[in-house]
Amino acid sequence: MNAFKYVLMGTWFGVLLAKGEVISWFKIRAMFFFQEPDLYLIIGSAVVTGILSVRLLKRYRLTTLEGDELRIPSKTLTKGNWIGGFLFGMGWFVVGACPGPIFAQIGAGEGLAWVALAGALGGTYVYARFRERLPH
Repeated sequence: MNAFKYVLMGTWFGVLLAKGEVISWFKIRAMFFFQEPDLYLIIGSAVVTGILSVRLLKRYRLTTLEGDELRIPSKTLTKGNWIGGFLFGMGWFVVGACPGPIFAQIGAGEGLAWVALAGALGGTYVYARFRERLPH
């Protein structure tokens, strides 16, 4: 029953992504050609929400639902972040999805989203395999 709430929340999030057309390959490609400003507003609102959420979590030292302390370590920006961000963006441009919407696309019946998922999992594996040798 505990896992059910996460499935329910994920399903709700997927429905929101689908209804907002955030999972549309055509809309995502148009965003990268600066023809769809509404996706930039959605992404911007997610970034602002994330920033505010992390600040509130740190300020009030909130805990998980199980009562464990939340620890959010600070990170420094490195050359590897820039390279990884560029590769992530290129993959997003080519397949028309970042990791979250891939599952919403699969749920909406987009068959090619399985290829995007395979690429995301493959990229994650390659990163984990060669992490120590990558630029820091």
